[in-house]
Amino acid sequence: MKIHDVEQRSEAWFQLRSGKLTGSAAKDMLAKVKAGEAAARRNLKYKLIAERLTGQAQRSTYVNAAMEWGTAHEAEAIAAYEAATGAMVQAIGFVEHDEQPIGTSPDGFVGDDGIVSIKCPETANHIGYLRSGVEPSEHAAQNTHELWLTGRAWVDFVSYDPRLPEDLRLFVLRVTRTPEQLSNYASQVKAFLGEIDNEIAALRTIKNLRAVLTEVA
Repeated sequence: MKIHDVEQRSEAWFQLRSGKLTGSAAKDMLAKVKAGEAAARRNLKYKLIAERLTGQAQRSTYVNAAMEWGTAHEAEAIAAYEAATGAMVQAIGFVEHDEQPIGTSPDGFVGDDGIVSIKCPETANHIGYLRSGVEPSEHAAQNTHELWLTGRAWVDFVSYDPRLPEDLRLFVLRVTRTPEQLSNYASQVKAFLGEIDNEIAALRTIKNLRAVLTEVA
């Protein structure tokens, strides 16, 4: 893998992500419905195709209050995690696969074999994490993607909410994956990227066919 020293959410960062399957999109890639293709999966596919064909990142400028809150308190959450665990977090810009259009932006590396994933959610969601004590399903795909791509052994899932009493502000859960789980994920990534390649080839074939028909007419 290649590690790019760029500021997350910068223009350079968006361009590095362009056309690549990233950790934040892993959940949509894995989305399933009873029949046909899930809309989230299809939309992700078309977005990545658009980015590959145009060379431009197709990004949304929409930011809500919850997103702003999370960004504003991320550094505070990392400091709380470091204080609680004694571990130091190494900031990471963007991690890219050596050969395939795949990447991710971990919130940080920990030691030689760990990753930290920082969330500063709404208070009700944070309380839900505290009560359940298990990996939130909505973040499982991203955790799998980051473990698979980086080859690291574990992710510390961290939820932080400074609005709560001090003893309830921090939730840390160490998450791992078995070799079989990572292998299964790799197979699904390979299939998804293959579909994108086939779609691009089909688009070019349609364009060429229409050109030929126009000349004949």
